Amino acid sequence: MHLAILVTNTDESDFAQRHPKDGEKFARLIKNVRPHWRVSSFAVKDDCFPEDTSDFDGVMITGSPASIREDKPWMQRLMQEIRFLHHARTPLFGACFGHQAIALALGGQVEENAAGWGFGLIEMSVVDDVPWLDTQDTLLQYGAHIEHVTKLPEGARVVFTSEHCPVAGFAIADTVYTTQNHPEMTPDFVLDLVEEYSDLLPVEVVDQAHTSLTRKAETARFAESIARFFEAAT
Repeated sequence: MHLAILVTNTDESDFAQRHPKDGEKFARLIKNVRPHWRVSSFAVKDDCFPEDTSDFDGVMITGSPASIREDKPWMQRLMQEIRFLHHARTPLFGACFGHQAIALALGGQVEENAAGWGFGLIEMSVVDDVPWLDTQDTLLQYGAHIEHVTKLPEGARVVFTSEHCPVAGFAIADTVYTTQNHPEMTPDFVLDLVEEYSDLLPVEVVDQAHTSLTRKAETARFAESIARFFEAAT
């Protein structure tokens, strides 16, 4: 299987340069469970898009510190691409910014979360029995977000919810699968991220994030669900 990774992360800071880029992170995430699959990355935030997405068996859209509501030209093009992929029934996975972009492109709504930041390790409840995910009641993922989906696209169903984020992930039929969180993040990266943001966010947000990191995300479990999603849809 050959997947396209659409990289939306706009962070070019010194912090970002000290860590693997998102194309590498998402490639590692999927190759840890399907080592024989191929992946190709495209920096869509630099307006670099695949020439023909029909060349791929599925598409993954990454997270970003940017807001999809900024409506920049590359974001407009991404939204058009999402609508094209959805119409073509190309399997489409989105994380954080990708989750929000898919929702907005297909008729949903994204707003700033009045409950504040989701940061650190987040426990999600699994509220829909999608066939590509095992039947456990909860899922642990790393998160870093202040915006969230407040209206689902037509035909979408909530798969995950969390304490402060009612739509923490959704699915449409067997061709769209999303999470508001960051399955590609590692424990070491999240710890560094919390430290990086310690002077930028409210003290209580940072303290809660530190406390949450006594547990680890269920990365392999969720990566397996992504792989099964693409396998089921093709």
